[in-house]
Amino acid sequence: MTPPSPAIPAVTGTVPVTGTAAGTGAVTGTAAVTGAGTAAGTGAVTGGWPGVGVVVPTRGDRPAGLAAAVAGVLAQDYPGEVTVTVVYDAPAPGPLPAGTGAGGRVRVLANNRTRGLAGARNTGILAAGGELVAFCDDDDTWQPGKLTAQVTALLADPAAELASCAITVCYQGASHPRLAGTTRVTREDLLRSRMVMVHSSTYLIRRTALQGDLGLLDEQIPGSQNEDWDLALRAAARHPVIHVDQPLVTVAWGTTSHYARQWQSRAAGLEWMLARHPAITATPRGAARVYGQLAFAAACQHHTAATLTWAARALRARWREPRALLALAVAARLTTGDRVQHHLHARGHGI
Repeated sequence: MTPPSPAIPAVTGTVPVTGTAAGTGAVTGTAAVTGAGTAAGTGAVTGGWPGVGVVVPTRGDRPAGLAAAVAGVLAQDYPGEVTVTVVYDAPAPGPLPAGTGAGGRVRVLANNRTRGLAGARNTGILAAGGELVAFCDDDDTWQPGKLTAQVTALLADPAAELASCAITVCYQGASHPRLAGTTRVTREDLLRSRMVMVHSSTYLIRRTALQGDLGLLDEQIPGSQNEDWDLALRAAARHPVIHVDQPLVTVAWGTTSHYARQWQSRAAGLEWMLARHPAITATPRGAARVYGQLAFAAACQHHTAATLTWAARALRARWREPRALLALAVAARLTTGDRVQHHLHARGHGI
């Protein structure tokens, strides 16, 4: 199903914005109507290809990556309108990425909600234009056909709310495609496995869902860890995620990550997920994976008792769970967490 590409008249003004942010309460206010026929914050569109508002959160400490991320969005072959909202997770906005003025298609804001990735994304969602909302992290890049492929797939299923796509993981010069092997990702799939290819930089979501019953990203998650997994699980509980199984997003792993060594917040985020989504513990493979990750985080913090507790739970759930064994090796000082992560990343995998 390929929608037409009509001429869309420009409009200006303001419209009311209402919605509910998961974990944060009601959201109200006004948003500017910008661009060609799309009301920022309303999801309105005059017809044909829907407008897409892309939210790029940043701390401002990866300027080259930010410029590349925005350039990749602006280089889309998508026939509809595409705008970019860069949200600095800071009290005041930073500079526009060099060379990305693009005739007013890029705007820069400061996070005016809870500090952290979830708050920054929500700030962008409520300020951006477009019937559809997409995310791109400031160290990832899109291939030119990403939006066209995803919008076509999403519009082919009127009940679907979230679309993802496969990714290419880049680490120290090596590239590894990560495919899902399916065009539909269910809640059960996401309970069993985090499914790295269902990555936040691939998300394309209907605005009516984000500002409706699905809700925004939950800003109460410790350190904004796993906020994208939480959103995907909530969306998949309503309808399977539409997945374009082509590597249309390049995801950078390694030293640029803000979360690679934040073991305390990673562990807190995982425990929050277990409490928020208890169905994870009812899935042996999914439970073992999360318990193993908690064991590994504890080992990297030299918390031996917690390592043994979580490793035992992981092995009881699935006796072959590799993360538990790796955690025990780190706890025994046979290797280090950094060394384990390096070898996994070199193969396109994570802990």
